Amino acid sequence: MTASIIPVILSGGSGTRLWPLSRKLYPKQFIPITGDKSLFQATVERVRNLENVNEALVLCNDEHRFMAAEQLRRAGLPAEIILEPAGRNTAPAITIAAMHVLDRGPDAFLLILPADHIVQDMEQFRLAVSRAVRVAADRLVTFGIVPDRAETGYGYIRYDEAAPLDSSSSGIYEVQEFVEKPDSETARAYLESGRYLWNSGLFLFSAGLYLSEIKRLQAEIFEACQEAHANRKRDLDFVRLDGQAFSLAPSISVDYAVMERTDKAAVTRLDSGWSDIGSWQALWESMSRDGRGNVTSGDVVEQDCEGCYIRSSHRLVTTVGTRDLAVIETADAVLVAPRERAQEIRDVVARLQEDGRSEAEIHPKVHRPWGTYEVMDTQDSFQVKRITVNPGQSLSLQMHRHRAEHWIVVKGTARVTRDEEVFLLGENESTYIQAGTRHRLENPGSDLLQLIEVQSGSYLGEDDIVRYEDDYGR
Repeated sequence: MTASIIPVILSGGSGTRLWPLSRKLYPKQFIPITGDKSLFQATVERVRNLENVNEALVLCNDEHRFMAAEQLRRAGLPAEIILEPAGRNTAPAITIAAMHVLDRGPDAFLLILPADHIVQDMEQFRLAVSRAVRVAADRLVTFGIVPDRAETGYGYIRYDEAAPLDSSSSGIYEVQEFVEKPDSETARAYLESGRYLWNSGLFLFSAGLYLSEIKRLQAEIFEACQEAHANRKRDLDFVRLDGQAFSLAPSISVDYAVMERTDKAAVTRLDSGWSDIGSWQALWESMSRDGRGNVTSGDVVEQDCEGCYIRSSHRLVTTVGTRDLAVIETADAVLVAPRERAQEIRDVVARLQEDGRSEAEIHPKVHRPWGTYEVMDTQDSFQVKRITVNPGQSLSLQMHRHRAEHWIVVKGTARVTRDEEVFLLGENESTYIQAGTRHRLENPGSDLLQLIEVQSGSYLGEDDIVRYEDDYGR
């Protein structure tokens, strides 16, 4: 009997190379970048039609837990969410997933899926997974992407197409060598040879086999993860690891920790329109372009432009005579850069962080477990927000010491707690919350609640909050 497949969705990244759209607190995997669904939701959808799939595992950090939970709920995919106390790269994350799977039942195949990849041809993906399953009982299988260009941004896998593992596993090969990201001349040679595949970061192997190899090759990771897993705790619908133990695990990728050192590595070819969306250049390459090679999104008017990726999120963007540029507009920042230099955007983000600029990490629209808020205007003594509360959700019972708030309902119905009062507000109705007043905002209805909040006071920071009750354990 074939072991079941447990999708393991790795969702801990911050996507700085897609700044300013992607931020630390609202990273690319949760954003609808290529359509109506986020990359995370597309990853969830990808595993639906695979055979013998069991409940998924999602690994993410504490700041993204409610976004992950909400997007899973909307997708209708059963999953457990494990919270990583610190970013330790993929080897410790996968080790935790393997321990969790063996702890809750018999051995199973782990299908490792980064949450921010695009796979366009689902049938080819399904076939590659079925090939990998045939040998995964005693092999650690990676998915090698058939290259269509001399790409310098990916690592490569050398293999021999004339020598499959066995006659029943056509399309599965011994890994002969993992090689680092090449220069352009070497990449062209790899492409012309036909003996190299891109290293995708997708894997399939049994939990037991992976743990035996990580224990043999990286005992420090195994021991740290074993303690972090043993001392885990439940927090609402989340699994919290022991943070002190987990932080002792070396930060290293599964490629370096295991795949490049094991004698059990195998590769299956995947020719499916794959992209890791690691930069604006990669996104441009993955999308349909017009006759002059342009990709546009949002309110864009371009004239005599070629090879550009132009994205507007909040206002009209116009371009004239531009060539091979990425032009990205958000509510609080604009990026203009040559597409080929898109990898350097992380250096810009690092400079913003050094300067203490909030734009490096915080998106104007901030996601909370109950909904979202978006800062529309801010000055020294006042701030205006648009607040959206999901049906049936509520903010914490709270108090602010330094600011007062004026709420105006523009859509839906609000239930307001103000000290001992509890009352309803309909559209075009408002109320005032003085500083020092205990208050709570709830959406008792089945539609979205939207309101405008005007804050005024001597200090408007998000840390001016005292919580008395909270449905989300914050």
